[in-house]
Amino acid sequence: METIIVTGAAGFIGSHVVERLLERGDRVVGIDSFDPFYPRAVKERNLAAASAHPSFELEVADIREPEALRAAFGRCRPRRVIHLAAKAGVRPSIQDPQAYVATNIAGTMNVLQACEQFRVEHLVFASSSSVYGDAARVPFSEEDGTDAPASPYAATKKAGELLCFTYHRLQGLPVSCLRFFTVFGPRQRPDLAIHKFVRLIEMGEPVPIFGDGTSSRDYTYVDDTVDGILAALDRPDGYQIYNLGRRDPVSLRDTVAAIEAAVGKRAVTNRMPDQPGDVRTTCADVSKALSRLGYSPKVSFQEGIQRFVRWMRDTA
Repeated sequence: METIIVTGAAGFIGSHVVERLLERGDRVVGIDSFDPFYPRAVKERNLAAASAHPSFELEVADIREPEALRAAFGRCRPRRVIHLAAKAGVRPSIQDPQAYVATNIAGTMNVLQACEQFRVEHLVFASSSSVYGDAARVPFSEEDGTDAPASPYAATKKAGELLCFTYHRLQGLPVSCLRFFTVFGPRQRPDLAIHKFVRLIEMGEPVPIFGDGTSSRDYTYVDDTVDGILAALDRPDGYQIYNLGRRDPVSLRDTVAAIEAAVGKRAVTNRMPDQPGDVRTTCADVSKALSRLGYSPKVSFQEGIQRFVRWMRDTA
């Protein structure tokens, strides 16, 4: 049984990844600092099932602290690493860019150095569709330029990709960089749009609509994203970048309408101006992930929303 480290294990995507790895028989060491961006109790609940599994171990450590990270790697000697830990969010990154640089760039460097020291065989790095900026051409291809990020968050994710490439070139470390496209589903962070909209509509409170409602996102259900992560993990191939989306953008207006249908209530909307750092649309060309990883998203946006609403009500 090999050991796989998952950084950011208590987060939204990380906790799903941990469970799937355990289900297939891997030994998993989760690393998480329980960053106070949202309550620790929420993250502990994310890991409730995994924590009861005999093949799971949690290390409370911060990727910004290289000694703590090296100690965790040294204890478990992982063969492969899934690096999901990061400061997330476009708008918060504009308010506190230094924190994003410290975690997403310096923290990623610490992970790479630990991978080098302990001879990790493959690193999967969580990047973001935000690296494409406010690109006019859709769908976004991995071959497109990514030199015009619209936020500090996007810039730090691009920097992480470059650091991964450098370590691949210098040390021969196989790295798969995965550009996630607006992942949603059970355990989604409470500050993200779908989670927030469902909660506000359920309570009859105003839903903030930024701009004219025509901006769109390539929403990807978390189970499909996890499929892509594990497929990449099992197929090291030098340095590769893969889009993990659906190539099916949904407008803000249609997002609200789908949530209204799933909740069974009409939304009270509050029109607001466009926000700095936001982009008009995201849309993934997933042909590379399909051909090389067999990645094929299965959950429609409408079905994903219905599942999310059921989860919200079950955990209320």
